[in-house]
Amino acid sequence: MLISVRIIAGTLRSRSLQAPPGLATRPTSDRLRETLFNVLSPRIKGAAFLDLYAGSGAVGMEALSRGAAVVTFVEWAPAALAVLRTNLAKLGLTAGFRIQSSSVGAYLRRAQTGSKPDLAAAFDVVFLDPPYDAAQEYAATLNLLGAAQAGLRAPGALVIAEHRRKERLEERYGSLERTRLLEQGDASLSFYAVSGAVAAE
Repeated sequence: MLISVRIIAGTLRSRSLQAPPGLATRPTSDRLRETLFNVLSPRIKGAAFLDLYAGSGAVGMEALSRGAAVVTFVEWAPAALAVLRTNLAKLGLTAGFRIQSSSVGAYLRRAQTGSKPDLAAAFDVVFLDPPYDAAQEYAATLNLLGAAQAGLRAPGALVIAEHRRKERLEERYGSLERTRLLEQGDASLSFYAVSGAVAAE
């Protein structure tokens, strides 16, 4: 049975999306997405946005609705990919995005070596939301993103991880340092930037 979420703001405001149920593709709640994009508001217009573990695509589609120039969705699960493509079609979106049918680790490793066939040369915002029960994915993904040769990050890029409130992520992963922690209900958002970069406002 599919569950419904909606676009919060922007050109696609109030349009509904679908997401398959279950922790494997748990959608970011409307309230948490609103909190996330309130923080990202000053930098989202014209941004290149990377949505890792994209699931239904709700976060990346919210970014497109709010003026992101390009979004790359990375998702591996066939059921989630089907819903992601259905949602894009339902919204009438035909350009400004690319879907990478790949595990996040494989995608990031390809990107680190320069073989990244995307619409963006580097990303201004990277969002990751692994299944809550796949705790090992956080460290693996954030370490890849924090690697010194992480050419997929644009200068001043922000990396945001959604995770369980009770699950504490590290303060640093390679060159990435946590600049802000927002908690809401059972969920938290950890914001990371390259050491010395300006913290998320």
